[in-house]
Amino acid sequence: MDEHLIATINKLQDALAPLGGGSSSPVDLPQITVVGSQSAGKSSVLENIVGRDFLPRGTGIVTRRPLVLQLINRRASPNKDKKDLLDINSTEDGGQTENNADEWGEFLHLPGKKFYNFEDIRNEIVRETDAKTGKNLGISPVPINLRIYSPHVLTLTLVDLPGLTKVPVGDQPKDIEKQIREMIMKFISKPNAIILSVNAANTDLANSDGLKLAREVDPEGSRTIGVLTKVDLMDQGTDVIDILAGRVIPLRFGYVPVINRGQKDIESKKTIREALRDEAAFFENHPSYRAKAQFCGTPYLAKKLNGILLHHIKSTLPDIKMRIEHSLKKYQSELQMLGPEMSESPASIALNMITNFTKDYTGILDGESKELSSAELTGGARISFVFHEIFKNGITALDPYDQIKDADIRTILHNTSGSAPSLFVGTQAFVVLIKQQIRRMEDPAIRCINLIFDELVRILSQIISQPQYSRYPALKEQLSNHFIQYLREALVPTNNFVVDIIKSEEIYINTAHPDLLTGNQAMAYVEEKFHPKPQVAVDPKTGKPLPQQAASPSSAHSNIPKNEENSNGFFGGFFSSKNKKRLQQMEAPPPVLRATGTMTERESMETEIIKLLISSYYNIVKRTVTDIVPKAIVLKLINKSKDEIQKELLEKMYNNPELPDLVKENELTVQKRKECIRMVEVLRNASEIVSSV
Repeated sequence: MDEHLIATINKLQDALAPLGGGSSSPVDLPQITVVGSQSAGKSSVLENIVGRDFLPRGTGIVTRRPLVLQLINRRASPNKDKKDLLDINSTEDGGQTENNADEWGEFLHLPGKKFYNFEDIRNEIVRETDAKTGKNLGISPVPINLRIYSPHVLTLTLVDLPGLTKVPVGDQPKDIEKQIREMIMKFISKPNAIILSVNAANTDLANSDGLKLAREVDPEGSRTIGVLTKVDLMDQGTDVIDILAGRVIPLRFGYVPVINRGQKDIESKKTIREALRDEAAFFENHPSYRAKAQFCGTPYLAKKLNGILLHHIKSTLPDIKMRIEHSLKKYQSELQMLGPEMSESPASIALNMITNFTKDYTGILDGESKELSSAELTGGARISFVFHEIFKNGITALDPYDQIKDADIRTILHNTSGSAPSLFVGTQAFVVLIKQQIRRMEDPAIRCINLIFDELVRILSQIISQPQYSRYPALKEQLSNHFIQYLREALVPTNNFVVDIIKSEEIYINTAHPDLLTGNQAMAYVEEKFHPKPQVAVDPKTGKPLPQQAASPSSAHSNIPKNEENSNGFFGGFFSSKNKKRLQQMEAPPPVLRATGTMTERESMETEIIKLLISSYYNIVKRTVTDIVPKAIVLKLINKSKDEIQKELLEKMYNNPELPDLVKENELTVQKRKECIRMVEVLRNASEIVSSV
């Protein structure tokens, strides 16, 4: 069962390999990532685990692409195939240069081809690396997937990453250190990655590049295991006991000391099997390690990594299943939205787009869209806001008295009375003034139409931003242009209709309106304001009204007409002058004659009456306009567009001779569909694999 789990993850890695293993992969698989500096001995550790020489060697950066190494344990076959035996010259200890029918490697990029000679595996890694990175020692994040079958390995999955370097060598890019660091961080920052930090024991652990990177993404050390190489090269009398005990830089999985072959061993053709025997002897005989020898060396490291990986797979497998299914549904949905490759006629494609657009447009206006937002107001709700908040408040904010002054009313009163001063407040003065104010409502009404036009264009943008409309960019642009052109043409009758509504209010002032303040009511209010009735005194003891006192001598003569000489007459203050000779000359009136001077009481009362009537009627017109203008816009622009836009678009687009050119798919859509098809295929395969567990 345990082997089956690791085999499942290996299959998933192979299935997801076309995605590159980077950020494009929707699934984060459990894997052991190997990090360390160039000189730490990463390659030697991996070769010791495999028991074979198969990794490229040399100076500078040797590992220039991630190597996904899948080790699969298999039993030795008692009946060897004749074909497998042709070039086999195995030795008892399984030397690294000999071939063995029970051990071989397979590359994912060369399906079906088995490499029994591990020297050929090394050459293929070099060849495939150069194919992606060139000969200039550059690096690439695209992994090489290698699977090794052997009875001498524990089932494991490891990712060997380029070693950290500081200085560019040869033709390497100047920012090679940054590139390598970014690549390593991309792999080890994944939550499901177990970090195998390889560190040289004969250097200060605090200066370890691999451990430093691991601590950046795993500060608690909860998913990092340390490997200490070159233990045999430490100064005499020193050891790594404190590190193993977790007293230096503690890690959850601890540290495992190992001994690799040195350069002299490699040159002398010392086999890995011999090196492993020497490694075991070193730890068993060393005074510092002999008590814990069973927890040292490469075999223990492989066993520990196997156990860690198994436990990690068991804990993450449910989440992996869920992520695969979620990603599969996401890409299937996106693929369905993009639609199949064009197999319909251009006319059919245009008809479908027009039909869908009309349906979406009507749905958004009526609040019946499938994709209603809970984050902001859209569509019809925004139009309602324009009507009932912006336009209504704009009309309500119109104040007739920010343009009508008392002097203006006084002048109008005299002008409308003609040559004979009127005995009563003239209706004509009220009509002239109220018409001027009603005319002011035309600008906010036109502004409201323009705001609604903007909102309808906003709905257009909301609709055509959906992926299904981006599939045919030229057709989408045509649809957008025709829709906006239709709205612009519909603005003309809408503007005329709304202006006529305002003019109808202006042209006929309904002085018999039931809600209008009557002249008598206005005069009564003003009379009370100018001549408040005296309050009757009440006897506090009896509660009865006290008899009024006799009128004072001054008030007794209040009704006596004033001397004409002291009276200003009806035109009070127009020609006030105490120079009798000048008055006798009867000079002609000035070219511009204005009402000046202090108003008489009568003029003041008449002015107040006019103001009351204007306020009363203006409020009536405000209510009417705020109610009828939105109705007119809905009738002439919104509902008309809902009813006629499909017919309009069909007339303009359906029989367009350029239609075949308009339905060419967007190149981005074509690429996106290919990507979705690839993702669906990969994820469906991954889903089948993970469903077997």
